[in-house]
Amino acid sequence: MSTEAKSAMTEFTSNLRSVPRRMLESAFRSGKPNTDRTRSTFVFSNVFLHLHSVRTHRWSLRWTTTMGLGLATTAAFLITLFTGVLLMFYYKPYPDVAYQSIKDIHFVVPTGRFMRNIHRWAANVMVVTVILHMARAFYTASYRRPREFNWLVGMGLLAITLGLSFTGYLLPWDQLAYWAITIGANIAQSPREVTDALNLTDYFDPGGFQRSLLLGSEIVGEEALIRFYLLHVMILPLALVALMTIHFWRIRKDGGIARPADADARLEAPAGAVYPVFTQAPQKTYQLAAIVKGRTSAVERGPENTVPSMPHLFYAELAILMLTALVCVALSLVSDAPLKELANPSVPENPAKAPWYFLGLQELVAFSAFMGGIGVPSVVLIGLGLIPYLDREKAGTGEWFGGPGGARLVRRSLMVGFGASILIEAFVIRFGWIREWFPHVPQLVVTALNPGTLLTLVYGLYSVWLVKRYQSTRAGALGLFTCFLCGFLVLTVIGTYFRGPNWDFYWSPSLWPHH
Repeated sequence: MSTEAKSAMTEFTSNLRSVPRRMLESAFRSGKPNTDRTRSTFVFSNVFLHLHSVRTHRWSLRWTTTMGLGLATTAAFLITLFTGVLLMFYYKPYPDVAYQSIKDIHFVVPTGRFMRNIHRWAANVMVVTVILHMARAFYTASYRRPREFNWLVGMGLLAITLGLSFTGYLLPWDQLAYWAITIGANIAQSPREVTDALNLTDYFDPGGFQRSLLLGSEIVGEEALIRFYLLHVMILPLALVALMTIHFWRIRKDGGIARPADADARLEAPAGAVYPVFTQAPQKTYQLAAIVKGRTSAVERGPENTVPSMPHLFYAELAILMLTALVCVALSLVSDAPLKELANPSVPENPAKAPWYFLGLQELVAFSAFMGGIGVPSVVLIGLGLIPYLDREKAGTGEWFGGPGGARLVRRSLMVGFGASILIEAFVIRFGWIREWFPHVPQLVVTALNPGTLLTLVYGLYSVWLVKRYQSTRAGALGLFTCFLCGFLVLTVIGTYFRGPNWDFYWSPSLWPHH
């Protein structure tokens, strides 16, 4: 063999041996992230970490700043996505076989019940954490400029999260799912309460349009199942990923997590050794003809009191992911996802209940379908969307319960929120409402005057009083948001635990009438 052939074979052998190392180097071109420069490059060159800022302020890494709620929501979504893909291998989205496929997953497929349990609990964890995350952002005034648009994106994420849970509710095709979706369809049709009273339904029927759009027909049947399945596994997840990407990107471009203007002064000295701001001396200098003060969130905010996102933020995210996974697995081991009898349109559930996160609406719908299902929720959503544009104050940004009144105002608002909702509900449960008192009263009167509108009016007047007392939009927003959270909680608890057959009030399911 010639010398050239030997050298070629030697080079080939050497290249073959170095393939694993070269593959790793080609994927992670910055090398090990052990210097300030390589840590920055590691974030810049990674498609996922690029949504992060290169450096993270130490205030943002404090547990009390965010409690990891946004990361927990993302982790729950990833767990739901992973387990959902596994379930798709066995699920069949047709009414005649959907229920049987769920039974196979539950009783036949190895670890099928466990995966379904994790999927169900991760979805519930996601709903809880996204609500708490929005509350955290509100109570720390993280919706203020320049974060107004990201607050709206967050509202969109909340709506899609609820939509994902709602569309997945029908897929088992059992009695629980069928009648829960029937309730949802009736809420979508609730504008007919108004159009029927005005004799306009034959000409203008938004309620019927919403019901047909949701179900694909007039009944909960095959069209509804395939429509919910496509929404659940394709359309809504893609929309959620798109909005999450925008949400994360805007957090970075808006200067990271909102923090007080004097956050640097409040921070204590780091407990252990931390990376310095700059670990390498600059090798070049630059001159500019002029320096103009910009308008971005980075203006007047230097790198002091920041640490590299890799590894500090990255490790925090991994910790939240593992903690969320632990919670979902633990819940899955102690509680199975429900599965009742095969859906039967001729045998209604009594009581038929919506998913728990809609039971507050169902409690209001019991008095007025339109106001409980459309009117009051629309007022709440519009109010939430307008808050960033009405509250232009600066005091308290980045602080828990920041602004005039502070924590004391929130505590007072808790008493008003819980007190008003409990008193109104107790009165209605004990004495009934207008329809029981005056059976022939016009429907429009019941629509306009019901416990939902009365509770909204009380909360609204209380908010206006706070604005006048403190001369602050923020104070009014704090009171109103807190009250609505209290009302949501009270109505959800009543709908979940104290409503029985025919939606009557019972202190315990043991008191339900038996046949």
